[in-house]
Formats: sequence, structure tokens, C-alpha cells
Amino acid sequence: MPPKSAAVKTVAASPTGTVAAAVKKAGAGRSKKNIVKSGGLEKTKKRKSRKESYAIYIYKVLKQVHPDTGISSKAMSIMNSFVNDVFERISAEASRLVHYNKRQTVTSREIQTAVRLLLPGELAKHAVSEGTKAVTKYTSSRDYTIPWTNGRLK
Repeated sequence: MPPKSAAVKTVAASPTGTVAAAVKKAGAGRSKKNIVKSGGLEKTKKRKSRKESYAIYIYKVLKQVHPDTGISSKAMSIMNSFVNDVFERISAEASRLVHYNKRQTVTSREIQTAVRLLLPGELAKHAVSEGTKAVTKYTSSRDYTIPWTNGRLK
């Protein structure tokens, strides 16, 4: 019996009647795709790795604000970098606030304070109100229970 890490795969017979067998290691198929050629030979094709991006969300907001305006891929890349940078700054500041207050949990309060510290004046006010609105919408849209309370809200 072969070890669990290897599995035997039989490839369909070619027109000449030969059958090829290939040993495929478990987990190796995640980044490669087996392609069977007409001659019965197997060739592996590397899959494209997925890149996470805020592009679809940036595009949706752009269309809400300016429906007739487009955006170039270079500009989209810059906007994506900007969103990642702001996210990183807010999370770092919130983490610092938690550390200063000798706490262990980052809550919405720390995020809100970090936003107030990082963003200037009116921009901070709008960001806080939009964040509060989003949290309210999220909590009201689902059956919200705190996991460690066994279904009881305090």
C-alpha cells in the first residue's frame, strides 16, 4: 500500500493503446494543473496566484460619485496602495493605543480613536460617522450574539 502522501493516477489510453500512469503527491495539485495531451502524456501548467486588491470596491465608489468617469490601471494601483497604507496606519495606531492602556483587545473604540488621531478635522468626523453607521448596519442585519456569552447579551 502506498504512503498517504502519494496517490496513483491513471491517464486515459491514447489512440495507440498505451496507458500512462503518474504518481501525484498530495498538495502538489494546488498550484499546478495537470493537462492530458492527445498522446497520453501529462504536462503541468502553473496556475496564476491570486492577488488581493481593493480595486472592485474603489471602482464601485468611483461609479457612485462620478458615474461617467473611468480609472486607469496605474491610478487604480496607486489608490490600492493608498488604501493599504491608511489601513496599516490605522491598525498600527489602534495597536499602540491598546498597548498604552494595558489592554489585549482592539475594539471599535480604539479604531475610532486612531482615526481621530490620524485624519484631520472634518475628514475624521466623516470617517467616524461612516464607521459607526457601518457597524450599526452590520449588527442590526444579523442575529448578533457574542460567542462567549452562550447566546445571552450582557
